[in-house]
Amino acid sequence: MLNKTIKMPDALVIIFFLALMVVVASYLVPVGKFDVKQISYISDGSTLTKKVLIADSFQFKLDGNSKPETSPIKIFATGDNDSHGFTNFIYNGLTAGSHTGGAISIIAFLLIIGGSFGIILKTGVIDNAILKAINKLKDNKILLLPVLSFFFSLGGAVFGMGEETIPFIILLTPIFVLIGYDAITCVLVTYLSTQVGFATSWMNPFSIAIAQGIADIPVLSGSVFRIVMWMIFTASIMAYSLYYGIKIQKNPKLSSVYETDNYFRDSSDHKLNPNYNMNIYSWLILLTLVGGMFWLVYGVVELGYYIPEIATLFFILGLIATVLAILGEVNYMTVNTAAEAFKEGAKDLLPACIVVGMAYGLVILMGGSNPTDYTMLNTILHYSANAVSGMNEYFSAIFMFLFQAIFNFFVTSGSGQAALTMPIMSPLADLNGISRQIAVLAFQLGDGWTHCLMPTSALLMAVLGIAKIPYGKWLKFIFKFYLYLMLLSTIMMIIAVAINYN
Repeated sequence: MLNKTIKMPDALVIIFFLALMVVVASYLVPVGKFDVKQISYISDGSTLTKKVLIADSFQFKLDGNSKPETSPIKIFATGDNDSHGFTNFIYNGLTAGSHTGGAISIIAFLLIIGGSFGIILKTGVIDNAILKAINKLKDNKILLLPVLSFFFSLGGAVFGMGEETIPFIILLTPIFVLIGYDAITCVLVTYLSTQVGFATSWMNPFSIAIAQGIADIPVLSGSVFRIVMWMIFTASIMAYSLYYGIKIQKNPKLSSVYETDNYFRDSSDHKLNPNYNMNIYSWLILLTLVGGMFWLVYGVVELGYYIPEIATLFFILGLIATVLAILGEVNYMTVNTAAEAFKEGAKDLLPACIVVGMAYGLVILMGGSNPTDYTMLNTILHYSANAVSGMNEYFSAIFMFLFQAIFNFFVTSGSGQAALTMPIMSPLADLNGISRQIAVLAFQLGDGWTHCLMPTSALLMAVLGIAKIPYGKWLKFIFKFYLYLMLLSTIMMIIAVAINYN
């Protein structure tokens, strides 16, 4: 008898079958909508506004017999049809949004950054400069893992670092592989660490500030509890990355992505020779990149840079690197080789772009996340809110946390999820005898951890695509740590109720 191993399906296959499940559900689940209102709240001394739903305004779409009506998804939709067709969902996802947000902006962002880094990596200066630093560290290079985890977690906590990790992953993944770690180690200390910081932040402007403003409690209040929580979770990701890094360093073949990491081993333009001669132009390219990273952080924190500005920043870095490499004859760079490197770098990210589009398409297939449209998603939100009502305070807090985690599967935007769920969860917290601060805590923790493993997270799928990590292998690797994060979060929710966190 043949011994067959079960392989996890590709991310594209998983999303495709999720889309099929949504189609089936559309024949069974009635659609509904909410009314909305505009609220104001103060953050950093500024008055901000946000449209949020009205908790008790839910209404089903009724048929001619006044019964709740479903909105079956057609196989193929044309024109301005209200129901998006199943076979349209990939196209709809790829073209969702605008140049400032949505799938189309993320796809453009990935292609431009991929192309720009293709040029920078082609020069070979990054590999060899970091190798020189690693050689000086010798056996102490393992200390890089907890240090990087700490700073990326801090970035997630302070300014909601997320998409900003993509340039670092492009930069660091081949280096991690070539010094004895693997791509998973790189994703742990960069992307996953930012998600830990994001989920346990005391000052994140994209989640905490909005959620507290909607819940009508002082913005950035309750910071002491959250700072302690952030320290505990950050220590956890630092310890885990250290444990995993040591294991892979001792035997790289223990890595589940050892074979796919050959891409980074084989694509290095140099064999990382410590005696590789870096001329003045090589160091100028490296200095430009370092300066660009500082520019990135300053732009995000102080100037409000987002996807369009970050993509443009890295195009400028790629352009400067091209000029310097040609002038200094770095790695025999010419205009044509720079153009080829840009195309190759962009091509490497095409699979990630497709997954991003499919993830967005899945949400569109469900009707989108607009509370004023008749959708299945609004109905699910309504039923879930009713289930919380009347529970014991501890069960109520834990259920809110679990609900937010599940709902994040469909609405991956932190601010979008806050606008949809907090107007309902805040009054429910009042009814069940827990503080609104605890409702916000449930939101932020629930909003955080599903980004570690859900295939509908465009950012996660982009990160895995860049690092060449098959989704199935990532899911198998991260699942136990995800359960640990969920358990620790549940403990935090119980403690918050016990101390009447307010």
